[in-house]
Amino acid sequence: MTDRYESPLSSRYASEYMLKLFSADARYQTWRKLWTALAKAEMKLGLPVTTEQIEELSAHIEDIDYECVKQREKEVRHDVMAHVYAYGKAAPTAAGIIHLGATSCYVTDNADLIIYRDALRYLRAELLGVLANLADFAEKYKAMPTLGYTHYQPAQPTTVGKRASLWMQELLSDLDEIDFALANIKFLGCRGTTGTEASFIELFNGDSSKIDQMNSLIAADFGFNECYDVCGQTYPRKVDSRILNALSSIAQSCYRMANDIRLLQHDRQLEEPFEKDQIGSSAMAYKRNPMRCERICSLARYLIADAANAPMTAATQWLERTLDDSANRRISLPEGFLCADAILRLAQNVTNGLFVNEKMIEKTLKEYLPFIATENLMMEAVKRGGDRQQLHEIIRRCSMEASAKMKNGEECDLLDRLAAEKEFGLTESEIQELLDPSLYVGRCPEQTQAFVDKIRPLLADVTAKAAEIEL
Repeated sequence: MTDRYESPLSSRYASEYMLKLFSADARYQTWRKLWTALAKAEMKLGLPVTTEQIEELSAHIEDIDYECVKQREKEVRHDVMAHVYAYGKAAPTAAGIIHLGATSCYVTDNADLIIYRDALRYLRAELLGVLANLADFAEKYKAMPTLGYTHYQPAQPTTVGKRASLWMQELLSDLDEIDFALANIKFLGCRGTTGTEASFIELFNGDSSKIDQMNSLIAADFGFNECYDVCGQTYPRKVDSRILNALSSIAQSCYRMANDIRLLQHDRQLEEPFEKDQIGSSAMAYKRNPMRCERICSLARYLIADAANAPMTAATQWLERTLDDSANRRISLPEGFLCADAILRLAQNVTNGLFVNEKMIEKTLKEYLPFIATENLMMEAVKRGGDRQQLHEIIRRCSMEASAKMKNGEECDLLDRLAAEKEFGLTESEIQELLDPSLYVGRCPEQTQAFVDKIRPLLADVTAKAAEIEL
Protein backbone atom coordinates (compact mmCIF):
# COMPACT_ATOMS: atom_id res chain seq x y z
CA MET A 1 0.00 0.00 0.00
CA THR A 2 1.06 3.60 -0.48
CA ASP A 3 0.27 6.96 1.04
CA ARG A 4 -0.07 8.52 -2.45
CA TYR A 5 -3.03 8.36 -4.80
CA GLU A 6 -2.67 5.68 -7.45
CA SER A 7 -5.01 5.29 -10.40
CA PRO A 8 -7.18 2.17 -10.06
CA LEU A 9 -6.42 1.53 -13.73
CA SER A 10 -2.83 0.94 -12.63
CA SER A 11 -3.43 -0.84 -9.33
CA ARG A 12 -6.45 -2.98 -10.27
CA TYR A 13 -7.41 -3.19 -13.91
CA ALA A 14 -4.81 -2.74 -16.65
CA SER A 15 -2.37 -5.36 -17.95
CA GLU A 16 1.32 -5.45 -17.15
CA TYR A 17 2.12 -4.87 -20.82
CA MET A 18 0.08 -1.68 -21.01
CA LEU A 19 1.39 -0.38 -17.70
CA LYS A 20 4.96 -0.80 -18.94
CA LEU A 21 4.17 0.70 -22.33
CA PHE A 22 2.84 3.90 -20.74
CA SER A 23 5.45 4.02 -17.99
CA ALA A 24 7.94 6.84 -17.54
CA ASP A 25 10.77 4.49 -18.45
CA ALA A 26 9.19 3.48 -21.75
CA ARG A 27 8.40 7.07 -22.68
CA TYR A 28 11.75 8.61 -21.80
CA GLN A 29 13.74 5.73 -23.24
CA THR A 30 11.82 6.31 -26.45
CA TRP A 31 12.89 9.96 -26.29
CA ARG A 32 16.52 8.82 -26.09
CA LYS A 33 16.02 6.41 -28.96
CA LEU A 34 14.60 9.28 -30.99
CA TRP A 35 17.58 11.51 -30.18
CA THR A 36 19.90 8.68 -31.15
CA ALA A 37 18.03 8.06 -34.42
CA LEU A 38 18.21 11.78 -35.23
CA ALA A 39 21.95 11.85 -34.61
CA LYS A 40 22.47 8.73 -36.77
CA ALA A 41 20.50 10.25 -39.65
CA GLU A 42 22.37 13.56 -39.34
CA MET A 43 25.71 11.77 -39.36
CA LYS A 44 24.73 9.73 -42.42
CA LEU A 45 23.74 12.91 -44.25
CA GLY A 46 27.01 14.68 -43.54
CA LEU A 47 26.48 16.73 -40.38
CA PRO A 48 29.30 16.85 -37.79
CA VAL A 49 28.19 13.86 -35.71
CA THR A 50 30.66 11.05 -35.02
CA THR A 51 30.32 7.29 -34.68
CA GLU A 52 31.72 7.59 -31.15
CA GLN A 53 28.90 9.96 -30.21
CA ILE A 54 26.28 7.62 -31.68
CA GLU A 55 27.71 4.66 -29.79
CA GLU A 56 27.71 6.61 -26.55
CA LEU A 57 24.12 7.71 -27.05
CA SER A 58 23.09 4.11 -27.82
CA ALA A 59 24.84 2.84 -24.70
CA HIS A 60 22.83 5.12 -22.41
CA ILE A 61 19.24 4.63 -23.54
CA GLU A 62 18.06 2.96 -20.34
CA ASP A 63 20.14 4.44 -17.49
CA ILE A 64 18.05 7.58 -16.91
CA ASP A 65 18.98 9.60 -13.83
CA TYR A 66 15.53 10.77 -12.80
CA GLU A 67 16.86 12.72 -9.82
CA CYS A 68 19.06 14.70 -12.18
CA VAL A 69 16.07 15.32 -14.47
CA LYS A 70 13.94 16.41 -11.52
CA GLN A 71 16.49 18.90 -10.24
CA ARG A 72 17.16 20.34 -13.69
CA GLU A 73 13.45 20.70 -14.50
CA LYS A 74 12.99 22.56 -11.22
CA GLU A 75 15.61 25.03 -12.42
CA VAL A 76 14.62 25.45 -16.08
CA ARG A 77 10.88 24.61 -15.92
CA HIS A 78 11.13 22.55 -19.12
CA ASP A 79 10.86 18.77 -19.10
CA VAL A 80 12.46 18.10 -22.49
CA MET A 81 15.47 20.29 -21.81
CA ALA A 82 15.85 18.66 -18.41
CA HIS A 83 16.09 15.27 -20.15
CA VAL A 84 18.51 16.65 -22.75
CA TYR A 85 20.70 17.81 -19.87
CA ALA A 86 20.56 14.44 -18.06
CA TYR A 87 21.27 12.56 -21.30
CA GLY A 88 24.26 14.80 -21.91
CA LYS A 89 25.58 14.01 -18.44
CA ALA A 90 25.32 10.29 -19.21
CA ALA A 91 26.84 10.68 -22.71
CA PRO A 92 29.22 13.66 -22.35
CA THR A 93 30.98 13.31 -25.72
CA ALA A 94 27.57 13.54 -27.43
CA ALA A 95 26.12 16.28 -25.21
CA GLY A 96 26.74 18.96 -27.82
CA ILE A 97 24.78 17.29 -30.62
CA ILE A 98 21.75 15.93 -28.70
CA HIS A 99 18.52 17.48 -30.06
CA LEU A 100 20.41 19.17 -32.92
CA GLY A 101 17.91 21.10 -35.07
CA ALA A 102 14.94 19.67 -33.21
CA THR A 103 12.12 21.13 -31.16
CA SER A 104 10.51 19.49 -28.12
CA CYS A 105 7.68 17.98 -30.15
CA TYR A 106 10.23 15.91 -32.03
CA VAL A 107 10.54 13.65 -29.00
CA THR A 108 7.20 14.22 -27.28
CA ASP A 109 4.94 13.76 -30.31
CA ASN A 110 6.90 11.06 -32.10
CA ALA A 111 7.14 9.09 -28.86
CA ASP A 112 3.38 9.39 -28.42
CA LEU A 113 2.78 8.12 -31.95
CA ILE A 114 5.09 5.14 -31.35
CA ILE A 115 3.44 4.28 -28.03
CA TYR A 116 -0.11 4.72 -29.34
CA ARG A 117 0.61 2.55 -32.36
CA ASP A 118 2.03 -0.23 -30.17
CA ALA A 119 -0.90 0.09 -27.76
CA LEU A 120 -3.41 -0.17 -30.60
CA ARG A 121 -1.69 -3.31 -31.85
CA TYR A 122 -1.94 -4.82 -28.39
CA LEU A 123 -5.62 -3.93 -28.05
CA ARG A 124 -6.23 -5.41 -31.48
CA ALA A 125 -4.84 -8.75 -30.31
CA GLU A 126 -6.98 -8.60 -27.15
CA LEU A 127 -10.06 -7.83 -29.23
CA LEU A 128 -9.35 -10.81 -31.47
CA GLY A 129 -9.16 -12.93 -28.33
CA VAL A 130 -12.68 -11.89 -27.33
CA LEU A 131 -13.95 -12.60 -30.83
CA ALA A 132 -12.31 -16.03 -30.82
CA ASN A 133 -14.05 -16.93 -27.54
CA LEU A 134 -17.39 -15.74 -28.85
CA ALA A 135 -16.95 -17.60 -32.14
CA ASP A 136 -16.53 -20.88 -30.27
CA PHE A 137 -19.50 -20.08 -28.05
CA ALA A 138 -21.73 -19.06 -30.96
CA GLU A 139 -20.89 -22.17 -32.95
CA LYS A 140 -21.54 -24.45 -29.99
CA TYR A 141 -24.97 -22.95 -29.27
CA LYS A 142 -25.96 -21.93 -32.79
CA ALA A 143 -29.06 -24.16 -32.77
CA MET A 144 -30.14 -23.91 -29.13
CA PRO A 145 -33.54 -22.15 -29.10
CA THR A 146 -34.01 -19.41 -26.56
CA LEU A 147 -36.64 -16.79 -25.95
CA GLY A 148 -35.98 -13.62 -27.92
CA TYR A 149 -36.73 -10.19 -26.51
CA THR A 150 -37.69 -6.84 -27.94
CA HIS A 151 -38.11 -3.96 -25.49
CA TYR A 152 -37.03 -6.62 -22.95
CA GLN A 153 -40.43 -8.22 -23.51
CA PRO A 154 -40.81 -11.83 -24.71
CA ALA A 155 -40.65 -12.06 -28.50
CA GLN A 156 -40.02 -14.55 -31.31
CA PRO A 157 -37.40 -17.17 -30.35
CA THR A 158 -33.80 -16.88 -31.46
CA THR A 159 -30.85 -19.10 -30.52
CA VAL A 160 -28.18 -18.66 -27.87
CA GLY A 161 -25.49 -18.69 -30.55
CA LYS A 162 -27.27 -16.21 -32.81
CA ARG A 163 -27.46 -13.73 -29.94
CA ALA A 164 -23.69 -14.06 -29.44
CA SER A 165 -23.19 -13.41 -33.14
CA LEU A 166 -24.81 -10.00 -32.65
CA TRP A 167 -22.17 -9.16 -30.05
CA MET A 168 -19.47 -10.44 -32.39
CA GLN A 169 -20.65 -8.29 -35.28
CA GLU A 170 -20.32 -5.12 -33.21
CA LEU A 171 -16.87 -6.11 -31.96
CA LEU A 172 -15.86 -6.87 -35.54
CA SER A 173 -16.76 -3.29 -36.47
CA ASP A 174 -14.49 -2.14 -33.63
CA LEU A 175 -11.68 -4.15 -35.19
CA ASP A 176 -12.25 -2.15 -38.38
CA GLU A 177 -11.97 1.07 -36.35
CA ILE A 178 -8.69 -0.08 -34.82
CA ASP A 179 -7.32 -1.08 -38.21
CA PHE A 180 -8.33 2.27 -39.69
CA ALA A 181 -6.62 4.14 -36.85
CA LEU A 182 -3.48 2.04 -37.25
CA ALA A 183 -3.42 2.47 -41.02
CA ASN A 184 -3.59 6.24 -40.66
CA ILE A 185 -0.96 6.80 -37.97
CA LYS A 186 2.06 8.38 -39.60
CA PHE A 187 5.31 9.69 -38.17
CA LEU A 188 5.78 13.37 -37.38
CA GLY A 189 9.50 13.40 -38.11
CA CYS A 190 11.80 16.28 -37.18
CA ARG A 191 10.02 19.34 -38.60
CA GLY A 192 11.26 22.28 -36.57
CA THR A 193 9.56 24.81 -34.36
CA THR A 194 6.54 25.56 -36.56
CA GLY A 195 6.77 22.70 -39.01
CA THR A 196 8.77 24.68 -41.58
CA GLU A 197 12.03 22.70 -41.19
CA ALA A 198 13.87 26.03 -41.29
CA SER A 199 16.57 24.85 -38.85
CA PHE A 200 17.46 21.98 -41.19
CA ILE A 201 17.56 24.24 -44.23
CA GLU A 202 20.33 26.00 -42.33
CA LEU A 203 22.06 22.81 -41.20
CA PHE A 204 21.97 21.18 -44.63
CA ASN A 205 22.88 24.38 -46.48
CA GLY A 206 19.58 24.57 -48.30
CA ASP A 207 19.54 20.93 -49.50
CA SER A 208 15.87 20.03 -49.04
CA SER A 209 16.36 16.48 -50.29
CA LYS A 210 18.53 15.71 -47.27
CA ILE A 211 15.74 16.85 -44.94
CA ASP A 212 13.35 14.40 -46.59
CA GLN A 213 15.96 11.66 -46.38
CA MET A 214 16.56 12.41 -42.71
CA ASN A 215 12.86 12.14 -41.86
CA SER A 216 12.51 8.93 -43.85
CA LEU A 217 15.51 7.40 -42.09
CA ILE A 218 14.20 8.27 -38.64
CA ALA A 219 10.67 7.09 -39.44
CA ALA A 220 11.99 3.77 -40.75
CA ASP A 221 13.94 3.23 -37.53
CA PHE A 222 10.61 3.10 -35.70
CA GLY A 223 8.66 1.11 -38.27
CA PHE A 224 6.82 3.95 -40.02
CA ASN A 225 6.55 4.18 -43.78
CA GLU A 226 5.28 7.74 -43.98
CA CYS A 227 5.48 11.14 -42.31
CA TYR A 228 2.59 13.61 -42.28
CA ASP A 229 2.77 15.72 -45.42
CA VAL A 230 2.44 19.01 -43.56
CA CYS A 231 2.26 19.96 -39.90
CA GLY A 232 2.63 22.80 -37.49
CA GLN A 233 4.72 22.13 -34.44
CA THR A 234 2.79 18.97 -33.56
CA TYR A 235 1.23 16.03 -35.34
CA PRO A 236 -2.48 16.63 -36.15
CA ARG A 237 -4.55 16.32 -32.99
CA LYS A 238 -7.31 14.78 -35.09
CA VAL A 239 -5.24 11.60 -34.78
CA ASP A 240 -6.07 11.52 -31.06
CA SER A 241 -9.76 11.93 -31.86
CA ARG A 242 -9.62 8.97 -34.22
CA ILE A 243 -7.82 6.84 -31.64
CA LEU A 244 -10.11 7.63 -28.71
CA ASN A 245 -13.13 7.16 -30.96
CA ALA A 246 -11.91 3.64 -31.74
CA LEU A 247 -11.43 2.95 -28.03
CA SER A 248 -14.86 4.36 -27.25
CA SER A 249 -16.31 2.08 -29.92
CA ILE A 250 -14.83 -0.94 -28.13
CA ALA A 251 -16.33 0.32 -24.87
CA GLN A 252 -19.76 0.68 -26.45
CA SER A 253 -19.76 -2.86 -27.83
CA CYS A 254 -18.46 -4.44 -24.64
CA TYR A 255 -20.99 -2.46 -22.60
CA ARG A 256 -23.82 -3.77 -24.78
CA MET A 257 -22.61 -7.37 -24.49
CA ALA A 258 -22.01 -7.17 -20.74
CA ASN A 259 -25.36 -5.52 -20.14
CA ASP A 260 -27.12 -8.30 -22.10
CA ILE A 261 -25.33 -10.89 -19.97
CA ARG A 262 -26.39 -9.06 -16.80
CA LEU A 263 -30.04 -9.17 -17.92
CA LEU A 264 -29.80 -12.86 -18.82
CA GLN A 265 -28.08 -13.65 -15.53
CA HIS A 266 -30.99 -11.98 -13.74
CA ASP A 267 -33.25 -14.39 -15.66
CA ARG A 268 -30.92 -17.28 -14.70
CA GLN A 269 -30.36 -18.19 -18.35
CA LEU A 270 -26.71 -17.23 -18.70
CA GLU A 271 -23.98 -16.65 -16.12
CA GLU A 272 -20.55 -15.07 -16.14
CA PRO A 273 -17.69 -17.10 -14.56
CA PHE A 274 -17.91 -17.58 -10.79
CA GLU A 275 -15.07 -19.17 -8.84
CA LYS A 276 -15.62 -21.89 -6.25
CA ASP A 277 -14.72 -19.67 -3.29
CA GLN A 278 -15.93 -16.36 -4.73
CA ILE A 279 -18.10 -14.22 -2.44
CA GLY A 280 -21.07 -12.49 -4.05
CA SER A 281 -22.09 -10.32 -1.12
CA SER A 282 -20.71 -9.52 2.33
CA ALA A 283 -24.21 -9.80 3.83
CA MET A 284 -26.19 -12.03 1.44
CA ALA A 285 -24.10 -15.16 1.22
CA TYR A 286 -26.35 -16.70 -1.44
CA LYS A 287 -25.72 -13.90 -3.95
CA ARG A 288 -24.01 -14.54 -7.28
CA ASN A 289 -23.68 -11.07 -8.76
CA PRO A 290 -22.43 -10.43 -12.34
CA MET A 291 -19.56 -8.32 -11.00
CA ARG A 292 -17.29 -8.75 -14.01
CA CYS A 293 -19.95 -7.57 -16.44
CA GLU A 294 -20.87 -4.75 -14.07
CA ARG A 295 -17.22 -3.70 -14.04
CA ILE A 296 -17.09 -3.76 -17.84
CA CYS A 297 -20.12 -1.46 -17.97
CA SER A 298 -18.66 0.84 -15.33
CA LEU A 299 -15.30 1.19 -17.07
CA ALA A 300 -16.99 1.54 -20.45
CA ARG A 301 -18.96 4.56 -19.27
CA TYR A 302 -15.72 6.18 -18.18
CA LEU A 303 -14.03 5.51 -21.52
CA ILE A 304 -17.00 6.73 -23.57
CA ALA A 305 -16.90 9.99 -21.61
CA ASP A 306 -13.09 10.20 -21.81
CA ALA A 307 -13.25 10.08 -25.61
CA ALA A 308 -14.85 13.53 -25.64
CA ASN A 309 -11.50 15.04 -24.61
CA ALA A 310 -9.74 14.51 -27.94
CA PRO A 311 -12.23 16.25 -30.25
CA MET A 312 -12.38 19.24 -27.91
CA THR A 313 -8.59 19.44 -27.94
CA ALA A 314 -8.41 19.04 -31.72
CA ALA A 315 -10.96 21.81 -32.18
CA THR A 316 -9.08 24.32 -30.02
CA GLN A 317 -5.58 24.16 -31.51
CA TRP A 318 -4.40 27.70 -32.29
CA LEU A 319 -2.56 28.28 -35.56
CA GLU A 320 0.71 26.30 -35.45
CA ARG A 321 0.06 25.02 -31.90
CA THR A 322 -0.99 25.81 -28.35
CA LEU A 323 0.10 24.10 -25.16
CA ASP A 324 -3.35 23.74 -23.63
CA ASP A 325 -3.48 20.29 -25.17
CA SER A 326 -0.58 18.95 -23.14
CA ALA A 327 -2.03 18.37 -19.67
CA ASN A 328 -5.26 17.00 -21.10
CA ARG A 329 -3.54 14.56 -23.46
CA ARG A 330 -1.14 13.48 -20.73
CA ILE A 331 -4.18 12.09 -18.89
CA SER A 332 -6.87 11.30 -21.45
CA LEU A 333 -4.86 9.23 -23.93
CA PRO A 334 -2.99 6.92 -21.51
CA GLU A 335 -6.07 6.52 -19.30
CA GLY A 336 -8.17 5.76 -22.38
CA PHE A 337 -5.77 3.02 -23.47
CA LEU A 338 -5.49 1.53 -19.99
CA CYS A 339 -9.27 1.56 -19.65
CA ALA A 340 -9.80 -0.14 -23.03
CA ASP A 341 -7.21 -2.71 -22.01
CA ALA A 342 -9.03 -3.37 -18.74
CA ILE A 343 -12.38 -3.74 -20.53
CA LEU A 344 -11.01 -6.21 -23.07
CA ARG A 345 -9.24 -8.25 -20.39
CA LEU A 346 -12.54 -8.57 -18.53
CA ALA A 347 -14.38 -9.35 -21.76
CA GLN A 348 -11.90 -12.14 -22.52
CA ASN A 349 -12.42 -13.58 -19.05
CA VAL A 350 -16.22 -13.45 -19.29
CA THR A 351 -16.49 -14.86 -22.81
CA ASN A 352 -14.05 -17.64 -21.99
CA GLY A 353 -16.24 -18.91 -19.16
CA LEU A 354 -19.86 -18.13 -20.01
CA PHE A 355 -22.17 -20.73 -18.48
CA VAL A 356 -25.44 -21.60 -20.19
CA ASN A 357 -28.27 -22.82 -17.96
CA GLU A 358 -29.90 -24.98 -20.63
CA LYS A 359 -32.79 -26.23 -18.50
CA MET A 360 -33.72 -22.70 -17.45
CA ILE A 361 -33.63 -21.55 -21.07
CA GLU A 362 -35.84 -24.48 -22.03
CA LYS A 363 -38.26 -23.75 -19.20
CA THR A 364 -38.51 -20.06 -20.03
CA LEU A 365 -39.10 -20.76 -23.71
CA LYS A 366 -41.65 -23.46 -22.92
CA GLU A 367 -43.59 -20.98 -20.81
CA TYR A 368 -43.97 -18.49 -23.65
CA LEU A 369 -43.92 -20.85 -26.65
CA PRO A 370 -47.71 -21.42 -26.66
CA PHE A 371 -48.21 -17.70 -27.31
CA ILE A 372 -45.39 -17.55 -29.86
CA ALA A 373 -46.78 -20.59 -31.70
CA THR A 374 -50.29 -19.21 -32.09
CA GLU A 375 -49.68 -17.86 -35.61
CA ASN A 376 -48.43 -21.25 -36.80
CA LEU A 377 -51.36 -22.93 -35.04
CA MET A 378 -53.77 -20.57 -36.76
CA MET A 379 -52.24 -21.31 -40.18
CA GLU A 380 -52.56 -25.04 -39.57
CA ALA A 381 -56.19 -24.64 -38.51
CA VAL A 382 -56.91 -22.65 -41.67
CA LYS A 383 -55.40 -25.47 -43.76
CA ARG A 384 -57.96 -27.77 -42.14
CA GLY A 385 -60.84 -25.59 -43.25
CA GLY A 386 -61.06 -23.04 -40.45
CA ASP A 387 -62.01 -19.38 -40.89
CA ARG A 388 -58.95 -17.20 -40.34
CA GLN A 389 -60.85 -14.31 -38.70
CA GLN A 390 -62.81 -16.61 -36.40
CA LEU A 391 -59.62 -18.45 -35.43
CA HIS A 392 -57.86 -15.15 -34.73
CA GLU A 393 -60.63 -14.15 -32.33
CA ILE A 394 -60.47 -17.52 -30.55
CA ILE A 395 -56.69 -17.13 -30.08
CA ARG A 396 -57.06 -13.53 -28.89
CA ARG A 397 -59.73 -14.42 -26.32
CA CYS A 398 -57.97 -17.55 -25.05
CA SER A 399 -54.61 -15.74 -24.84
CA MET A 400 -56.06 -12.94 -22.73
CA GLU A 401 -57.69 -15.44 -20.37
CA ALA A 402 -54.47 -17.51 -20.07
CA SER A 403 -52.39 -14.37 -19.48
CA ALA A 404 -54.72 -13.25 -16.72
CA LYS A 405 -54.27 -16.58 -14.95
CA MET A 406 -50.48 -16.40 -15.30
CA LYS A 407 -50.46 -12.90 -13.80
CA ASN A 408 -52.26 -14.44 -10.84
CA GLY A 409 -49.40 -16.93 -10.38
CA GLU A 410 -51.08 -19.86 -12.10
CA GLU A 411 -49.74 -22.09 -14.90
CA CYS A 412 -50.26 -21.23 -18.56
CA ASP A 413 -53.26 -23.16 -19.88
CA LEU A 414 -53.51 -21.60 -23.35
CA LEU A 415 -53.09 -24.87 -25.21
CA ASP A 416 -55.77 -26.57 -23.14
CA ARG A 417 -58.13 -23.70 -23.88
CA LEU A 418 -57.47 -23.84 -27.63
CA ALA A 419 -57.90 -27.61 -27.75
CA ALA A 420 -61.22 -27.22 -25.96
CA GLU A 421 -62.52 -24.87 -28.66
CA LYS A 422 -64.43 -27.03 -31.15
CA GLU A 423 -64.16 -24.39 -33.89
CA PHE A 424 -60.36 -24.37 -33.60
CA GLY A 425 -60.23 -27.81 -35.11
CA LEU A 426 -56.99 -29.13 -33.50
CA THR A 427 -56.62 -31.69 -30.75
CA GLU A 428 -54.14 -31.23 -27.90
CA SER A 429 -51.75 -33.84 -29.39
CA GLU A 430 -51.92 -32.12 -32.78
CA ILE A 431 -51.15 -28.80 -31.15
CA GLN A 432 -48.20 -30.31 -29.26
CA GLU A 433 -46.65 -31.49 -32.53
CA LEU A 434 -46.40 -27.86 -33.61
CA LEU A 435 -44.56 -26.80 -30.43
CA ASP A 436 -41.05 -27.94 -31.36
CA PRO A 437 -38.92 -24.84 -30.51
CA SER A 438 -36.62 -25.45 -33.48
CA LEU A 439 -39.55 -24.66 -35.79
CA TYR A 440 -39.55 -21.06 -34.58
CA VAL A 441 -35.90 -19.96 -34.83
CA GLY A 442 -35.87 -19.38 -38.56
CA ARG A 443 -32.38 -19.38 -40.10
CA CYS A 444 -30.53 -18.71 -36.83
CA PRO A 445 -28.30 -21.83 -37.00
CA GLU A 446 -27.48 -21.15 -40.63
CA GLN A 447 -26.87 -17.43 -40.09
CA THR A 448 -24.64 -18.05 -37.09
CA GLN A 449 -22.54 -20.74 -38.77
CA ALA A 450 -22.08 -18.62 -41.89
CA PHE A 451 -20.91 -15.67 -39.80
CA VAL A 452 -18.51 -17.76 -37.74
CA ASP A 453 -17.10 -19.37 -40.90
CA LYS A 454 -16.61 -15.93 -42.40
CA ILE A 455 -14.45 -14.64 -39.55
CA ARG A 456 -12.58 -17.85 -38.70
CA PRO A 457 -9.65 -16.97 -41.01
CA LEU A 458 -9.25 -13.70 -39.13
CA LEU A 459 -9.12 -15.58 -35.82
CA ALA A 460 -6.93 -18.48 -36.96
CA ASP A 461 -3.71 -16.90 -35.72
CA VAL A 462 -4.97 -15.22 -32.55
CA THR A 463 -2.43 -17.05 -30.38
CA ALA A 464 0.38 -16.25 -32.79
CA LYS A 465 -0.57 -12.57 -32.91
CA ALA A 466 -0.64 -12.35 -29.12
CA ALA A 467 2.79 -13.98 -28.91
CA GLU A 468 4.27 -11.52 -31.41
CA ILE A 469 3.54 -8.55 -29.14
CA GLU A 470 6.49 -7.83 -26.88
CA LEU A 471 7.44 -4.67 -25.10
